[in-house]
Amino acid sequence: DTVTFLATDRGHNSQTIAGMVPEGAEGWTGRINEEVAATLEVPGYYGYQCTPHLSLGMVGLVIVQGEGMDANLEAAQEVRHRGRAGNAWDEIWEEVAGMDLSAA
Repeated sequence: DTVTFLATDRGHNSQTIAGMVPEGAEGWTGRINEEVAATLEVPGYYGYQCTPHLSLGMVGLVIVQGEGMDANLEAAQEVRHRGRAGNAWDEIWEEVAGMDLSAA
C-alpha cells in the first residue's frame, strides 16, 4: 500500500525516524510544505515525525501487517526521543499494546 502525507498546513513535513523502519524497508523524507507518498511493502512498524515540530511531539506510527511484522518492534520501541516526542511515543506504544493485531 501507499500512504500519502498531505501538506495541509504550512511548515510541516513527514520523515521516518532512524531506527524505526523495518529492515529492508525504505524510509521517506518529505520536504516542508510538500506532500510525500511512501509505498510500504515490508511488514513492521514505521515511526515518523514532523522534523520542525519533533520536540513538540508531532510524531506518528504506521503499522504494516503481515508475516514478520514484529521483527522491528523491540528496536523501534528502544529508540529514545527528546521533549514531548518521548511522551507522545509512550502513549503510542501503550495504544499499540492494547491493539489486537492478530488479523495479520
